[in-house]
Amino acid sequence: MDTSLLFILVTLTLSAYLIWFYLLARTLSGPRVWPLVGSLPGLIANRSRIHDWITENVQLTGGSVTYQTSILALPFIARRQGFYTVTCNPKNIEHILRTRFDNYPKGPTWQAAFHDLLGQGIFNSDGETWLYQRKTAALEFTTRTLRQAMARWVNRTIKFRFWPILSKAAMDQSPVDLQDLLLRLTFDNICGLTFGKDPETLSPELSDNSFAVAFDSATEATLQRLIYPSLIWKVKKALGMGSEWRLKESLRIVESYMMDAIVARRETPSDDLVSRFLKKKDVDGNSFPSSVLSYIALNFVLAGRDTSSVALSWFFWLLMTHPRVEEMIIDEISTVLKKTRGDDRRKWVEEPLGFDEVDQLVYLKAALSETLRLYPSVPGDFKYVLSDDILPDGTVVPGGSTVTYPIYAVARMKTIWGDDCLEFRPERWLSSDGDRYEPPKESYKYVAFNAGPRVCLGKDLAYLQMKSVAAAVLLRHRMSLVPGHRVQQKMSLTLFMKNGLRVYVHQRNLEGESGGSKSSPATGGSCG
Repeated sequence: MDTSLLFILVTLTLSAYLIWFYLLARTLSGPRVWPLVGSLPGLIANRSRIHDWITENVQLTGGSVTYQTSILALPFIARRQGFYTVTCNPKNIEHILRTRFDNYPKGPTWQAAFHDLLGQGIFNSDGETWLYQRKTAALEFTTRTLRQAMARWVNRTIKFRFWPILSKAAMDQSPVDLQDLLLRLTFDNICGLTFGKDPETLSPELSDNSFAVAFDSATEATLQRLIYPSLIWKVKKALGMGSEWRLKESLRIVESYMMDAIVARRETPSDDLVSRFLKKKDVDGNSFPSSVLSYIALNFVLAGRDTSSVALSWFFWLLMTHPRVEEMIIDEISTVLKKTRGDDRRKWVEEPLGFDEVDQLVYLKAALSETLRLYPSVPGDFKYVLSDDILPDGTVVPGGSTVTYPIYAVARMKTIWGDDCLEFRPERWLSSDGDRYEPPKESYKYVAFNAGPRVCLGKDLAYLQMKSVAAAVLLRHRMSLVPGHRVQQKMSLTLFMKNGLRVYVHQRNLEGESGGSKSSPATGGSCG
């Protein structure tokens, strides 16, 4: 080809692209976009603080709290696969999660990434497959007997394993990683509730359990599939490389453990979830095969383990820096136990709180809800857009693109939560007289447990477990942060603390304290 003609073609192509890019950039309102690579440089530069970065971008929009960006600024991709709409607007969130629910499924990217781990389980399916499992599970999660079963598992773990570990740490004056202990506790509880088999990861030795280790490895490897383009992990899977090789090996251990548990439940049914599903029929009227039951069980374990433990970690960290709230909670627990167990405070600490006692802890529930508002266990979620749509605030979302609602950022919008949005204030969840729990009237500004048709079925179980653990710890102990320990967010789908939560445990003397008034705020911690 003639050199001059080639130069003209290159010049025309480049000019056409630059004009196209200029017109694209004018329609975007989020972080700065660059030719070809779009907003990817900003994403990479802020990968260690992604939730705060998204929050800052939303705040720059002013009152609209919605922006749009393109990860890759390439024709035919920028407006579809690489296009993201980010919104904190509660009306938009309601539109996505309820009004036009069918137009915003999990989508192919999410389902492909999680398929090996979760199959077509309830948290990784759409349409009829999801709906049938949802209806089947809803019948079980609404029963009082399941909540009572959860209470028994939680109290057993607290009394015989968690309390002794904390008491020993207090006696030895040795620090513990509270986040790790809580992860072990909730993992044991959800495994017990799901398939009646306690892996006992929370033990004095804190030894590794092959199933727990494999489960962690499998979830971490699966999450990596969402970070990188799907082509990369698919090639790695085909070649058996890196994280994909670890995922395969981990799933082999997980599946073996699950199959053994299911066989045991077939032979000896109990009051666990697997036993309950063994009595059900699938959409075709047949009994659930073991492979499907395995996926169903793993979906519940994944949802019920990390979320509660992470929420409790942030809750205890917030109490260490807000002694007034801790004192209010101690006073409430004391008031309830005085009614149920009498004036002898030694009897208060003999047993963890019972099911009905926990139910009366209104202020504690408010404090946990306020924790989840500021530090949601799942800090953000995204949906696939099936067909072109217009959100209530007028934002046009093209089919094939992605819409994201950053739950962490919603809590930090003054236009949504008021000028005190950054304050840890449980009172915002109480009635004017302070004796009733009242969630916000504008319900879709708080979606820590999802909302609409996919609202978390285990919400009540989660509150039961969190309230039980929180009350049990505060009744006997108070915590102080290890000096110099830095509390930071870990960048993952769940809002873990990157360095754990290193604390000293102190015995609480209820006889000598009025509530928690002697608890003092910890020093040396920071959160970024």
